[in-house]
Amino acid sequence: MFPTLGGLRRWLSRPHSSFASVCKNMPTKVKIVEVGPRDGLQNERLLLPTATKIEFIQRLAASGLRSVEATSFVSPKWVPQMADHVEVVRGLDHTGPVTFPVLTPNLKGYQAAVEAGAKEVAIFGAASEAFSKKNINCSIDESLDRFQDVMDAARRNGTRVRGYVSCVLGCPYQGPIAPSEVARVAVRLHQMGCYEISLGDTIGVGTPGSMGRMLSAVLQQLDPSVLAVHCHDTYGQALANILAALQMGIGVVDAAVAGLGGCPYARGASGNVATEEVVYMLHGLGIETGVDLAALIDAGTFISAALGRPTSSRVAAAIMAKKR
Repeated sequence: MFPTLGGLRRWLSRPHSSFASVCKNMPTKVKIVEVGPRDGLQNERLLLPTATKIEFIQRLAASGLRSVEATSFVSPKWVPQMADHVEVVRGLDHTGPVTFPVLTPNLKGYQAAVEAGAKEVAIFGAASEAFSKKNINCSIDESLDRFQDVMDAARRNGTRVRGYVSCVLGCPYQGPIAPSEVARVAVRLHQMGCYEISLGDTIGVGTPGSMGRMLSAVLQQLDPSVLAVHCHDTYGQALANILAALQMGIGVVDAAVAGLGGCPYARGASGNVATEEVVYMLHGLGIETGVDLAALIDAGTFISAALGRPTSSRVAAAIMAKKR
């Protein structure tokens, strides 16, 4: 492209409207939904003390994060790490500016969450029929029908409900997923009353190309203000996929500090995209997050030490190395 050094210098000196045009659709501020305490810890074999989980969540909130998913009201038989969900929710301050949503798989879980003090809950569906049938033994539509009781109760109680759609860019059983199916499930969740729908690349197989095609289909039916992206970094594509989503106007990103988590359905899956990486990239783009990166790294260091291993965040590792 640049046959001579002079050609390169001339290219660098001229205004680059192409980058400005790419950025014009990006939000000026992004909300990060921290999912480390729930999605990040749920597969950990080492059962952490309740006090450690509460302190972890409090450290995340102190970093400036305004949405921290705290726990899941599922059966301890299936997710032992979340067995102390009532104690965790009761140990948090629900009167301040930070929300602590919890996952509720059914009406029983919803009722227990609200009784414990939860002000926001989350429900979930899949964009893959094979994934839905393999994991909860019912079709996509049947799984969403089961949440109607939760939505009705939440409406009566004034509880905010967030929706998750899993396997939006690929399924471990079905393979690629049609963007139109993702759009259908997202629309259904929105019609049911979810204020925000998080689109999850559960096994981390997506690329900016597949992310763009999927979002194009969803954005034909839903406004970007009600959408979020949730990217796993199995193939190292998470940040690129998030950038693609930002360029399409998405302003909410899920992430897990220290890269916590992983997908039990994909061997070698390296977990959620690290919140530190997302914040570092967003700040580099001049996008506001309200998050103090140093405090966020401290929170990641705290939970990594509790788990007995180094952080999986490359940003955190690089910054901490400079301090040695």
